[in-house]
Amino acid sequence: MAHLRPRHRLALAVPVVLSLTASLGFLPSAASAVPITETTAQTADAPNLSYVVNTRLDHRTINTVKKAINAAGGSIVETYEQIGVIVVHSANPDFGLIIRKVPGVQSAGATRTAPLSLASTTDEGAVQYLSKEQAAKTTKASAAAGDSEPLEADQWDLPAIGADKAAKINPGSKSVTVAVIDVGVDDTHPDIAPNFSPSQSANCVGGKADTTYGSWRPVDSAHYHGTHVAGEIAAARNGIGVAGVAPGVKVAGITVAEPDSTQLFYPESVVCAFVFAADHGVEITNNSYYVDPWLYNCMDDPDQRAIVDAVNRAQLYAQHKGTLNVAAAGNSNDDLDSDALIDASSPDDSTATTRTVDPHECFDVPTQLPGVVTVSSVGVTKAKSYFSSYGKGVIDVAAPGGDARQIPDTPSKNGRILSTLPNNTYGYLQGTSMATPHVAAVAALLKSTHPYASPAQLQALLKAEADNPGCPTDVYDTNGDGIADATCVGGKRVNGFYGFGIVNALRAVK
Repeated sequence: MAHLRPRHRLALAVPVVLSLTASLGFLPSAASAVPITETTAQTADAPNLSYVVNTRLDHRTINTVKKAINAAGGSIVETYEQIGVIVVHSANPDFGLIIRKVPGVQSAGATRTAPLSLASTTDEGAVQYLSKEQAAKTTKASAAAGDSEPLEADQWDLPAIGADKAAKINPGSKSVTVAVIDVGVDDTHPDIAPNFSPSQSANCVGGKADTTYGSWRPVDSAHYHGTHVAGEIAAARNGIGVAGVAPGVKVAGITVAEPDSTQLFYPESVVCAFVFAADHGVEITNNSYYVDPWLYNCMDDPDQRAIVDAVNRAQLYAQHKGTLNVAAAGNSNDDLDSDALIDASSPDDSTATTRTVDPHECFDVPTQLPGVVTVSSVGVTKAKSYFSSYGKGVIDVAAPGGDARQIPDTPSKNGRILSTLPNNTYGYLQGTSMATPHVAAVAALLKSTHPYASPAQLQALLKAEADNPGCPTDVYDTNGDGIADATCVGGKRVNGFYGFGIVNALRAVK
């Protein structure tokens, strides 16, 4: 189930300096003066696919396009007029071809390659639940060390970035919220409940926000990823379980993963999440996933191009309203500044085919989008995690995400990250999914210290206050076979493994 997240900046499609208005229209319009075509006949058993239709932002154009959607056999799920994105269902196999010819439509395409069903994360490997025996051992060690939380002795990641000391100075402000866009958050967990914000939480699966109380919760214990991430960010220092990096800030849950076993993150759901977060005053979003079904979205394909356009409009809208978006780099150990990568997993909702892609032209979403903070993972020794993707000019900052091959001096000797799980349990995970919430939490501490800082200023502060170990002087060989597993390019200030460095929570509060 683990999703791999290669990425590179969307440098060729978007100028370095962006205004919201210019960026929303960065994709050339496919519109032409072609009359609206009536929908073709549909068979009763035609598959019902989901689409995003991206238009110019004026009200008249949007209304015209909505009429064209209905004429082409589309059913509108939701219209995000503020960004010109319309979520549509249609069983017409020619819907995309028809709607792309409508004047005012700038891009449009299917968001999945399989029919809609009644309901991808960047963790590496299965969760390891904390046993009662280990919990008792860790609790004893925490008490001996004077830690405030019973399981803190196993949280090597907190002192690794000075989060334990930072909490004594400033645990973060209740006026700052980090929204976990994920598979759901169990807000009933006693470590999460004190800091949870229901008013900023929702279920966005399918592209339309459901704010029914509890709608953001995971459907079952197998959907644990978001709860683990939320605990890493803001588990309260309340004498129960673990502590978050920013234990005083608020955390919200916005569910975007399909409720079935696939747990896929489709574009329309992510668009909904970014817009909802922005409109509900969220300061930071955590994105430990990639948007399905394409690991890379190639701009020469109209469907994939529409996905990039729609999600980019939504995340830029969030930035414009003051939200910093933080995302995981991926677990494929890929050099994301290379000329070619192999994608053997796309599309992941039907039959995948192997293709070679150029990450400068085929984009991982949302991490390659402009203004998004991209995070690589390190283990306890501060070496890059064996699974973490990397690349000079791609990675912004690094953070502890765990590495089972780097063994900490803790009671459990477990190099993964310990955090909360549904149903009042705890467990270990590793991945760039786990590194990302550390960065989101440090950004929340920065926002607490500098409440008027913009998303761009917060990103600059994250980089300026980071600690960069520099490229390793020895061969990067994590499995001991004598062959370099990755090559770090760059110097002490910025390089492909760490970007500008490993984030520092203590500096954030000082």
